[in-house]
Amino acid sequence: MARASVFQVPICLAHLRDLGLLRLFGRPQVDRCCDHPPVPTQLRLGVLDQSPVAEGSSRSQALRNTLDLAALADRRGYHRYWVAEHHGAALLAGTSPEALIGPIAALTSQIRVGSGGVMLPHYSPFKVAETFSVLSGLFPERIDLGIGRTDGTDDPIPVFALQRDRNHPALDDFGSQLTELLAYLHSGFPAEHPFTGLPALLPGRPEGPAPWLLGSSAQSAVWAAQLGLPYAFADFINPGGGVDIVKLYRERFTASERLRVPRVLVAVWALCADSAEEADALAASARMVAVLARRGTSVPVPPVQTALQFVQRRAGEAVPARAPGKRMVVGAPAAVRDDLQQLAADYGVDELLVVTVTHEHLARRRSYELLADAFALVGERDAASDP
Repeated sequence: MARASVFQVPICLAHLRDLGLLRLFGRPQVDRCCDHPPVPTQLRLGVLDQSPVAEGSSRSQALRNTLDLAALADRRGYHRYWVAEHHGAALLAGTSPEALIGPIAALTSQIRVGSGGVMLPHYSPFKVAETFSVLSGLFPERIDLGIGRTDGTDDPIPVFALQRDRNHPALDDFGSQLTELLAYLHSGFPAEHPFTGLPALLPGRPEGPAPWLLGSSAQSAVWAAQLGLPYAFADFINPGGGVDIVKLYRERFTASERLRVPRVLVAVWALCADSAEEADALAASARMVAVLARRGTSVPVPPVQTALQFVQRRAGEAVPARAPGKRMVVGAPAAVRDDLQQLAADYGVDELLVVTVTHEHLARRRSYELLADAFALVGERDAASDP
């Protein structure tokens, strides 16, 4: 008898989730009986790639690893592949998502490709619109424009180096920047505005990117809701308040021409291996990086043995199994699948982006392969790709 058949009356998945029973009892035939956010029945998975740099390797190799992983994700049925923007970090080589998206899209055929994200405060909104218009014209219906408001670094030196005007403090005008960018993409300027003719001159017309707002705070949720944008929440940065922030987005959402109903995806840190023991050992590299980052030190991803020794030497310091305030889903495939399904149910979303950092690129590839198998992702899909 199938597990779902034990339910004789309609059962809300959200009730099971809140009682901690979703994993125990599985999914009943009826998903909802109340006003809870819907709980997904089929998860889409994507990749958020930060182009991690391994100790003993080169930064250029990290970029080539990104291309290799993107090709694998496309073959294995992942829905989208986003590349991040970070500056001045020994750990991460992904500084320019707009430069990586084109090669990735050319190398793949089905997967959506985008930025996770473009840190808009560093750029002219018009230049961003032109760049992503070019990409959309070359790769129609496949380009996402994920937009963020942070600097992409905690180091003030790269931030200052990125400023065009170094005689004055950088403006905190993200809201107006975002509004201007959307006006270029969707011909939203008033008739009398001096920029009103520019949207028609974007090089990729009539194609355009699908905009998303990235965030990990209530402010980003409110902006996304007010502008009628889909929202990508970074659980791997702020898991503690994530469910409430996503709830706020849904409550405040205003329908737009871009989006009639609220839409959310969640980015989460996860690592799979053939056994729980192997996965835990592989994750030691990321844990060591996180501990050092809290002390203000950025390093390339260390080898597993170095990381394990680091933990052992500091056993008296109670080095945590994960960075405080961070969520790391680590284990064998079935356990990671169950944890990710539970996380998606908690948020009420049907799509997750998975961030994975390991020292060995082959281990990272293997993690995404095992995850694809665990979720039974289908590699061959229709050419039309729903944004």
